[in-house]
Amino acid sequence: MMEASQSLLELVAAAQANAKTSEDRISEILKLMNGQTASDAQVEDLRAATVSLELAAVDIFSLFEARMQHHFRRGPFSRKLKSLLLEAKQTDLADRVHHYYLAINVLKHGKGASYRELLKTPSPLVVLKPTEDIIADEAHAPAGLVDVAVPGFFDGLTMTIIEAYHFLENRQVS
Repeated sequence: MMEASQSLLELVAAAQANAKTSEDRISEILKLMNGQTASDAQVEDLRAATVSLELAAVDIFSLFEARMQHHFRRGPFSRKLKSLLLEAKQTDLADRVHHYYLAINVLKHGKGASYRELLKTPSPLVVLKPTEDIIADEAHAPAGLVDVAVPGFFDGLTMTIIEAYHFLENRQVS
């Protein structure tokens, strides 16, 4: 069997470094704007940096699911992982995995069941943008329904992935 060239943890570290670049760019643009009306170039830069962060979040979560799927015979990875974590009394991690799973679904698919569930069970981990803002102000709207630029979102996502990775890799199969 051929080994993938990078481990999941190496891929997470690379994603964190790329995300940091996007996060720094976002905060730099917001500082430059300083409450003033943004130029078209700033709006475009902000959108590009935000989209880059969204794609990084979707990519790293999808990679995590793909690399860890072998721990489960078949079926929805995140649901099975959440059940396993709850069985192991890892309630906090199960909750974080579930909320990030929902956030990634919203980033991938927009409004739907995951969006409605996040609205019903708010979490400090995931900040939703009201859809009215996005529709009403398309020119200045950030890219998606989940605010990935909130400080700590990407770090929280990657730390959750790392903890879940260690949980899966270290558990004793009964």
